[in-house]
Amino acid sequence: MTVAQTIVTLSGLVLSAAIAWYFWLSEKKGVKVALAGAVQEANIIVKGGYTPDVIVVQAGKPVRLNFTRQETASCSEMVLFPDFNKSAKLPTGETVSIEFTPQQPGEYGFQCQMGMLRGKLIVE
Repeated sequence: MTVAQTIVTLSGLVLSAAIAWYFWLSEKKGVKVALAGAVQEANIIVKGGYTPDVIVVQAGKPVRLNFTRQETASCSEMVLFPDFNKSAKLPTGETVSIEFTPQQPGEYGFQCQMGMLRGKLIVE
């Protein structure tokens, strides 16, 4: 193996590791939801993923998550909250609300029906 091949190979490995760290291993900060009246409410844009994809709420207080789908990809047609037994269809261009009251602190995932788009609800 020549020096140029070695440099290219090592550069590729370093770049692959950086990409893996950024997308899968880095700790994402959550968006802390403020209490608006009696309900904790957050707006989530669905376009190639969920924005924000990490939401922090308080246990024992009602949560309303407003999803607005801004794409037509079939994967984003639904959002599922399996731990809360909740799901909703997300028509393009419309805002759909999901309401529930998380009782136990912890981390709860949400996703599209194919599992490609993922988010996390952190209950404190």
